[in-house]
Amino acid sequence: MDPLTLLVTGAVIGVSPFAAIALWHVVPMLCHAFFATLGSCVGWYLRRKTDGRRALIIRATEDGEASLRDKTKSSSTSTGGAPGGGGEKEHAGENDGEWDGIVGFFHPFCNAGGGGERVLWAAVRATQQRWPKAKIVVYTGDHDVSKEKMLSRVKNTFSIDIHPPTIHFLYLSTRRWLLASTWPHATLLGQSIGSLVTGWDAFSLLVPDIFVDTVGYAFTLGLSKLLFPNVPTAAYVHYPTISTDMLASLDPKSAVGNQGVNAGKGVGFKGAVKRHYWKWFASLYSRMGASVDVVMTNSTWTQAHIQSLWGPLREQRNRQHQIAVVYPPCAVSDIEEAIELTEKSEKNREKCIVYIAQFRPEKNHQLILNSFAEFIKSDSPASKDAKLVLLGSVRDDNDSRRVYQLRLLVNELHIKDRVVFKLDAPWSEVLEWLGKAYVGVNGMWNEHFGIGVVEYQAAGLISVVHNSGGPKLDIVTDVDEQPTGFHATTTTEYAEGFEKAFSHPNPLAVRLRARKSSQRFTEEEFARRWLVELQKLVTAKLL
Repeated sequence: MDPLTLLVTGAVIGVSPFAAIALWHVVPMLCHAFFATLGSCVGWYLRRKTDGRRALIIRATEDGEASLRDKTKSSSTSTGGAPGGGGEKEHAGENDGEWDGIVGFFHPFCNAGGGGERVLWAAVRATQQRWPKAKIVVYTGDHDVSKEKMLSRVKNTFSIDIHPPTIHFLYLSTRRWLLASTWPHATLLGQSIGSLVTGWDAFSLLVPDIFVDTVGYAFTLGLSKLLFPNVPTAAYVHYPTISTDMLASLDPKSAVGNQGVNAGKGVGFKGAVKRHYWKWFASLYSRMGASVDVVMTNSTWTQAHIQSLWGPLREQRNRQHQIAVVYPPCAVSDIEEAIELTEKSEKNREKCIVYIAQFRPEKNHQLILNSFAEFIKSDSPASKDAKLVLLGSVRDDNDSRRVYQLRLLVNELHIKDRVVFKLDAPWSEVLEWLGKAYVGVNGMWNEHFGIGVVEYQAAGLISVVHNSGGPKLDIVTDVDEQPTGFHATTTTEYAEGFEKAFSHPNPLAVRLRARKSSQRFTEEEFARRWLVELQKLVTAKLL
């Protein structure tokens, strides 16, 4: 080997370790830069593609406002703005009440009529009142529901008035990709991939100025940030797609290894695969959540889990806004108006426990039935003539089979004459039971919030709830250093909770404290907190 070749060879060998180290750091940076550039180029294409629809939405809004003014110009009280207009006065000093951008709400099942939809529509109303010139777009898969029918149902179901001219619906054609039934295996990952497909569908219809997810599709928010880095994003998280408690519950030896629908399933080869899959998915989920500009959670429990998953990466990426708790709006005012809490009304209370919950596995009706049976068998004075009423909706055949199994359990426990099933009861009947029941119960482990428990409190029921999640941390808490209900975990603890509730020496005092506690969850309080967070995104757009 000639000296020159030897010299070159030695130099290559000498610098190879350093070159490898450099490449180890440079390659990820180059990959990130490549995908960021590619994403921005695709985002630019989508903006150009949807410019025509943006112009149509602006024109439709102007025409709708003009039509409404023509209809109401004879009324001296009409302002031509959003219902309850003037919300912007609270923020008049911020000089952005004239902001007229487009806020896109990603909520593919917006006509479902549940608690998540109440959050959506309360958020839309608050946004309209604060920025009356802004346009609201809701991405939905409810093709069979017109705008008029949608807003009518919102009014009838939630008593929420939406200003029609400034709201528009864009209909998704890929919603089936979000259904669990589409992904019988690897459901968590499958639905997340489905949310990318549906998110692409949404952005192909319109690129908004602000993008908000009110369901929990973190991957859609990650896609938004990849395609449109300058579009501020917000997430309202009802519950984490995966949590540290879920991971821990797979281990039968852990503190929560006997809780939840996946309790103890992390054993054996199949369990090990599930455990590693969940851990990998959690890391992927964390990366998606770290991209979101403003994050809101519905409870302290959800906030803690989202912080543990998303928080570290959010700090690395210098996300300046803290994860905030924004309690969901509950029908507190309606219940207060309908149900009296006085010495006189105490005489109308029956020795009745109500459980308002859909017939899903996680609601753990079996625990409540076993607890109630133990309470009855105690044969205490408090248990005499007591009954349990289960109110819940039946969505499909699976729910129907669960109800059938619960009826069999009632027979086995010999409490058939003490348990009442009320399936798909209308709100009027639910309200009637809230007005005459004595106790409200919740049996779900790690209920992320618990709107039903808030309804118990607003109605003045003495709550006996699971010692976890939102019911423990946020709702059934002390008022004036006095309890508003009781917490339980085991069958015996629930039975003891029923005993304490029915034998309390001053139940009216507990009911009044519970109602006072429920004031934290009104629609007005939700709107106030929501606007504080959304203001951050509008400000970012104006900078």
